[in-house]
Amino acid sequence: MKKHIKILSPCGILGYGFPPESFANAMKDQPDAIVVDAGSTDAGPHKLGANAAIVSRQACKKDLEYIITAGFEHNIPVIIGSAGGSGARAHVEWTLSIIDEIIAERELSPQKQAVIWSDIPKDVIHEHMRQEKVTPLGDTVPVLTEAALAETTGVVAQMGTEPILEALECGAQIIVCGRAYDPSPFAAVGIFHGFDEGMAYHMGKVLECGALCCEPGTTKDCMMGVLYEDCFEVYSTNPQRKCTPVSVAAHTFYEKDHPYILRGPGIVLDLENCEFADVGNGRVRVSGSKMSKTPVYEIKLEGARKVAYRTFVVAGIRDPLLVEKIEEVEALVKNSVIEQYPEIPRDQYEINFYNYGKNGVMGSLEPHNVAGHELGVLFEVIAKTQSEASALCSSVRSTFMHYGYEGRKSTAGNLAFPFAPSDVEFGAVYEFSVYHLMETVNGKALFPIEYRMK
Repeated sequence: MKKHIKILSPCGILGYGFPPESFANAMKDQPDAIVVDAGSTDAGPHKLGANAAIVSRQACKKDLEYIITAGFEHNIPVIIGSAGGSGARAHVEWTLSIIDEIIAERELSPQKQAVIWSDIPKDVIHEHMRQEKVTPLGDTVPVLTEAALAETTGVVAQMGTEPILEALECGAQIIVCGRAYDPSPFAAVGIFHGFDEGMAYHMGKVLECGALCCEPGTTKDCMMGVLYEDCFEVYSTNPQRKCTPVSVAAHTFYEKDHPYILRGPGIVLDLENCEFADVGNGRVRVSGSKMSKTPVYEIKLEGARKVAYRTFVVAGIRDPLLVEKIEEVEALVKNSVIEQYPEIPRDQYEINFYNYGKNGVMGSLEPHNVAGHELGVLFEVIAKTQSEASALCSSVRSTFMHYGYEGRKSTAGNLAFPFAPSDVEFGAVYEFSVYHLMETVNGKALFPIEYRMK
């Protein structure tokens, strides 16, 4: 067993980019693996439901050219978690096509690849539902129904370390994972080399977002993690960024519902007794991380369904009289449009207003009442069809543009439009229809591995 291993995290999400100098510095430090997270549900359900990538193909390929080439040159594994953003088959295949293109263009020698699929067949979910082994993730998530599952375009599950470990044990040099629990690809490398699972998972938690745990923090730069027998250290390979005990501890609390308990597929990470120590040169040492296995292995399911279509308009308002009574005018405009379209059932569409500069972010929860001289307004219509959404939004825009409010001195010009055309057809709107935990016999049972030589 090695005394320590090094894992390079080039950036927070594959395609976000990183300075080439930082990456070159990292490779000089001779990492044992390059691991990069490529996905998240932070952007909502659209990417999963629409089978769309979270970044552009150009951005993904730009990062992968550095990563894949370095992996080949240094003969170290490259692991990609949540490929394509959401990790469904379409996203994984999109990522594989880019990797194949890079290998062909650079005439790299064939390497063993592992593809770990995370798509869960609906009949498997049906059977687990029948056995009452599917539960909502949180109090606000409804019980999963047959109807909701039928409307879902596809379901993925977050994998733990187990299938990734199998791929490493089989000698795969490039491992492309479907949807993965964010720290799992990082933790798998440490566990594969015989290091403590709690330390490996905690280091993965810190590394998954690139240099976000630094000062100044960003997801668009490289981080190195060094795993030892009883601790780990992290540092940025960009000398302009420094890790501090506070910055690393703060990132440990990132995206958690409990101050020091972190739950993942089949595991519970306990960070109550962690210590964060400054060891100089922008490096922080972390110790005291503990991990235990759950008595029942559960995986998180994610699925989305199409529910509507959206059209929106962005405009500006500067008339102080209109700024003062904006909510009143919006309510009158909304009622006027509803009266104009009695043929569209009222329960089949929404008209929403977002006033940026006046409670546009937090709405009624906004604690500060600061008056500005102008507003940015967003009119949004969500309806059953794109045609209806666009017709209603057009009416909202034209009605608002000429609406005569008390005190107005002109007969038009309520709105200033930054774009032409002003109305933007967004397309389909998705919602999470599956956001549940499902019991499974172990961490590998539902994640088949396909091996390739490319």
